[in-house]
Amino acid sequence: MRALVQEVYAEPLKAKDVDTPQATPGSAVVRVEIANIVSYMGDIYNGKRKYSYPTPLIVGSSAIGRVASVGPDAASLQLGQLVFVDCVIRGRDDPSAIFLSGIAEGGTDGSRRLMSGEWRNSTFAQYVKAPLESCIPLDEKKLLGKLEDGGQGYDLAALAYLSVLLVPYGGLRSIKLEPGETVIIAPATGGFSGAAVHTALAMGAKVIALGRNTESLAKLKKLSDRVETVRMTGNLDEEIAALAKFGRADAYLDLSPAEAANSTHIKACILSLRRSAKVSLMGGLLGDLPIPHRFIMLNDITLKVSP
Repeated sequence: MRALVQEVYAEPLKAKDVDTPQATPGSAVVRVEIANIVSYMGDIYNGKRKYSYPTPLIVGSSAIGRVASVGPDAASLQLGQLVFVDCVIRGRDDPSAIFLSGIAEGGTDGSRRLMSGEWRNSTFAQYVKAPLESCIPLDEKKLLGKLEDGGQGYDLAALAYLSVLLVPYGGLRSIKLEPGETVIIAPATGGFSGAAVHTALAMGAKVIALGRNTESLAKLKKLSDRVETVRMTGNLDEEIAALAKFGRADAYLDLSPAEAANSTHIKACILSLRRSAKVSLMGGLLGDLPIPHRFIMLNDITLKVSP
């Protein structure tokens, strides 16, 4: 089969002919229909982000595909079945051994062993071998069917967006966001953070979206009458005053990048929460985070880190 391979860390990727993977116990081989490209993949594979992974490596991420073959212990997957191939792979005997297929080997001896061995290669290829539990069946008739036939009318490219939506979904689920609640999402104008707005709306919540890009905020505002927007200014008092116009929120999902280490918005968002509210920290901040400890303590605020 053809595959996109990085032979040496940080060197350019090459399209090559490689052996087609074969199904073994506990696995399925999936014919890749469409694979998701993470926005910062260029910086992963050129070494700028310094992610650790073994080489040579067939690169990739999550994907949509069809089951081509299964191991002898498969109980329900069917040949030709449409599946979502999840890039998050966990050790069966140690759930803390987690790595991202094609991207990063994780931080434990177990996760590194998994990525360097059985599950080394990812989805930028014609076929990929994946753990059975990472091949999630999709209702093809419902998702891809025509609207007039009761389907949703999506195409495969739209289904690939699942891998982006699932990231903020994990954070929102970790704090048990409920329909009708108001969640602050900040920043809300990036790839995963913009997806968080869509996800929160689909979960029935109201959204206050923060960002610096006024054009992107305007696009989010058009999504629904359940979206309000606030511009991040770098002035704590201004941000708190702008948030106060919409009342105290029930939840806050933080997706701050490393560049936001000194931003005022995190404190502003926390100080804009009601009593017993909840916070999910999913951002990429690399250093320590100063928080309004007394406000959090006196108002019974729950903080959860959702990697």
